[in-house]
Amino acid sequence: MTGGEDTAHGTAAGRPGWARELLEHLRPAGRDVRRVVDWLAGAVNAEVALRGGAGDLLAGAPLTLDEALAADVASGRIASAAWDGDGRHLRLVRIGHPTGACVLAVFRRTPFDRHTSDVVTHTAQVIELLLTAHETQAAGVRLRRATADLRLAILQLLMVEDTVSARRVAAGLWPGLLDAETACVYVLESDPSVRDRLAAECIERTQEEALVVRCPAVDGHVIVLSPREATAADLRSLVERHPDTFVGGSVWQSLARTATAYGQAVSALAVARFRPDKTAVYAERTHPERLMDPAALRTWAARVLRPLDALPHHTRAELLATTRLGLEFTAVATAKILGVSRNTVRARMDRVESMLGVDFDDVTVRAVVHLALHTQINLLDGQGPADSAASARRLTELLSGPAVSSWARELLDRLDPDPRNVRRTLRTWIAEGANAERAAHALGMHAQTVREHVRSAEPVLERQLLAAGTDLYEVALAHLAVGDLEQPRFAGE
Repeated sequence: MTGGEDTAHGTAAGRPGWARELLEHLRPAGRDVRRVVDWLAGAVNAEVALRGGAGDLLAGAPLTLDEALAADVASGRIASAAWDGDGRHLRLVRIGHPTGACVLAVFRRTPFDRHTSDVVTHTAQVIELLLTAHETQAAGVRLRRATADLRLAILQLLMVEDTVSARRVAAGLWPGLLDAETACVYVLESDPSVRDRLAAECIERTQEEALVVRCPAVDGHVIVLSPREATAADLRSLVERHPDTFVGGSVWQSLARTATAYGQAVSALAVARFRPDKTAVYAERTHPERLMDPAALRTWAARVLRPLDALPHHTRAELLATTRLGLEFTAVATAKILGVSRNTVRARMDRVESMLGVDFDDVTVRAVVHLALHTQINLLDGQGPADSAASARRLTELLSGPAVSSWARELLDRLDPDPRNVRRTLRTWIAEGANAERAAHALGMHAQTVREHVRSAEPVLERQLLAAGTDLYEVALAHLAVGDLEQPRFAGE
């Protein structure tokens, strides 16, 4: 092709390959509207501006235009416009896209001929395609983000035992997902860089019959809640195909005990890291509360938590749910799981501390409140309300029963063969609020030695101790049962 003056200036309009150059901008690596506008400016030896419907500059150089004329083109009243005079030649072309319209303005010192006009027209079409593709992609990203946020919101409602609201929210997009009364929670761990792909595969493998959530607290974790037994096999097969990916699962729990199931899955995940198949399910073991008189235990728990009974139901449930998670995880992790600030978590737990008349810096206090809270959860699982006729036993009596005492002695006696007196170190560390520095000062040793003793006790007791949670609290209760630690006092008792 030739183009008169354009050919003389060596512009793209005068070169046979200009169309191919333009089409190159539609390749995945070259899809950039600003680059297309810059290309057009060089191709037709012009100043080019791409303006939004409101007159804002999206790409190119700012140009002085007749705003009324530009507005008519943007609104669609006219599709294009041309103006020539005083040695200035201007073309305005409307570019429609899904969420509005733009105006492509091209200003030249030489007249537009047929070839340069063709270049402008075809460039406008390419820009329209790029804008449409970009907005479609952006809409898809927004939809995926909104869906992920909705999944997280459902999980957060389940974490605070609001199963009614969780079911209502889920019903719109995933009908029947939460109709079951029980479910399992799984936690998958991978490198954070591949977590999004792993989450997408979880959704595909479970055929959207499970709640798949990117963990808000741990970057490499994906949480899966499912009422289907087949989900365990689906996730195992997925883990087999991904190196350095592990999965831990809970036992079946009611939806109201999602927080408990999540804690179990995290505990199982720690075991999965050392398994050849990279999977583990939480091992149901003898827990101290199962060795106590159920009616007396429920009555005791109701009495311990009685100071909170005067609160409105919603406030009480919110405080207890936050405290239950706050005793298992750090304030920062709890805040991310619940979708609130860490200051809110601390304020709620401070209020519970004040009403119960206790100090959560004391590990034994945390262990006893943890016991009371989990006893209360069991009321939702068909175990019935606290028995007002049951004897009003104190914690001392509950822990001194023969079954509990035998369990506690057997557990702690495992530490006796260690010549370093790890049992004494562990007892002192718990008494000092699980603080290695304070325990080291009390024992006259280095803080790192204290940590090594505690760490060495973990495989012997088959419990995680350095990470606060159920395992640590059970060991604290064992010390209380054998009389190695002083029992805390509560306002409710």
